[in-house]
Amino acid sequence: MKPMGALPREFAQQNGSLKISGRTADDWVAQAGDTPLFVYDMEIVAARIARFRAAMPAIDLHYAIKANPHAELLTAIARLVDGLDVASSGELAKAMIVKPAASISFAGPGKRDDELVAAITAGATLNVESEGEAARAFLIGDRLGHTPRMAVRVNPDIELRGSGMRMGGRASPFGVDAVRAAALVKVIVAAGADWRGFHIYAGSQALDAGAIVETQAATIALAGRLADEAGVAPPLVNLGGGFGVPYFAGDVALDVERVGEALADALASRPAVLGEARFAIELGRWLVAEAGVYLTRVVDVKQSQGETFVVVDGGLNHQLAASGNFGTVVRRNYPIAVAARMGQAPTETVSVVGPLCTPLDRLGDKIALPPVQVGELVAIFMAGAYGASASPSAFLGHPPAIEIVTAG
Repeated sequence: MKPMGALPREFAQQNGSLKISGRTADDWVAQAGDTPLFVYDMEIVAARIARFRAAMPAIDLHYAIKANPHAELLTAIARLVDGLDVASSGELAKAMIVKPAASISFAGPGKRDDELVAAITAGATLNVESEGEAARAFLIGDRLGHTPRMAVRVNPDIELRGSGMRMGGRASPFGVDAVRAAALVKVIVAAGADWRGFHIYAGSQALDAGAIVETQAATIALAGRLADEAGVAPPLVNLGGGFGVPYFAGDVALDVERVGEALADALASRPAVLGEARFAIELGRWLVAEAGVYLTRVVDVKQSQGETFVVVDGGLNHQLAASGNFGTVVRRNYPIAVAARMGQAPTETVSVVGPLCTPLDRLGDKIALPPVQVGELVAIFMAGAYGASASPSAFLGHPPAIEIVTAG
C-alpha cells in the first residue's frame, strides 16, 4: 500500500456522500449529464482570496490564469483580483473579456509577432523576456502607432529553496539575466516605451514559508538594486508567486500568515528607490487547486496476479498531473475517495486506472480505499489547477471532461 495526500480541509471531515458546495457528487453529475466531470467550488476560491487579503500587506493580487483558464471560473475570479497574468494570445483574449487590458500582463519566452501585436494593440503589459523581444516590440509599436507597455522579466540570481519548479539562480529561457536587466530598462525608457516595472519569479510550488520569506526579501533587494542601476523607479514590482499546496502525503500547508507578516516588514524597509512602487504577487494553483474535484465513474473492477484494478472512465487525458506525468520526479498519489463512502475506513488496496491504452494512465497507485463497485463515483481532489487545460485531452479520442463552477 502507498500513501495518499490528505483531503483538503473543506472535505476532510465529511461522512457518507461527498458534498461539494452543499450538493452531493451525484447531484453534480446529474446536472452535468455525464462523467468525467470537474467541479470547481467558487466558495473555496473566494475564501482563499479573502485569506490572502487578510494575511498580506496592501499589495495587488494577480491570478495566473494558466493554472485554470475555464471561462466561467475566470469570470468569477476576475471580480476578486487586481490583475490577470497570461502566457499566450489565447489567454490574453480570454482575459480581456473579463478585465481591462491595463490590468493584464503577458509573460512567456516565445511570444510570436502576432502575439506582440495583440498585446500592444490592446494595451496589455508585456513582460519582456529578452533584448530581442524588446527590439521586436519597438518595431511593432512604431508600425502600429501604439506605445508598448513594457516590464522586464528578470531571471534572478536567486532561487526559491524547496520549490517544485525552480525558475531562478541558473541559466533559463525565462527572463533577462539580472546582470543585464538594468541595461535593458535603460533601452526601454530611452525608446519611449511605457515602462511598467519588473517581473521577478524565482520558483513555484513551495510549502516552506521561510524559503518564501527569504526569497521575497531578496527579490525586493534585487528590484531596488536594478532600479538604482537603471536610474529609474519601477511603477510595479511583481514578486512572482511560489505559494504551494499540499498535494501529497507528508505535505504541510503553507503558513501564509507568516509570509504576510514578513513581507510587511520587508516592504516597510524597502530601498528608497522603490518608495512609490506598487507590489504584486501572482498566484495560480494556491487559489484554485483545492477548490477542484474530479469525478470519474467506475466501469470495471478486475483482478490481475493478486492486484485489484479499479478502472474508471477518466484518466491522464484530463488529469495528467494526478497520474504523475506532469513534471514530478517520483510518482505520488493525490488524495482520492469513493464519493459515496466519505469517512469510511479503507478495507482494500487497489490501483485506480483510466481507460487509456497506456500503463501511464494510473490515477491512484496501490492506495487504500473502502469497497468500490462498478457504477460508483471516484473523486480525485486537488483538481482545480493544471487539470483539464494541462492534459492531453485529444489523446486516443476520448471526449473532453465536463467542467462546472459552483455559485460562489
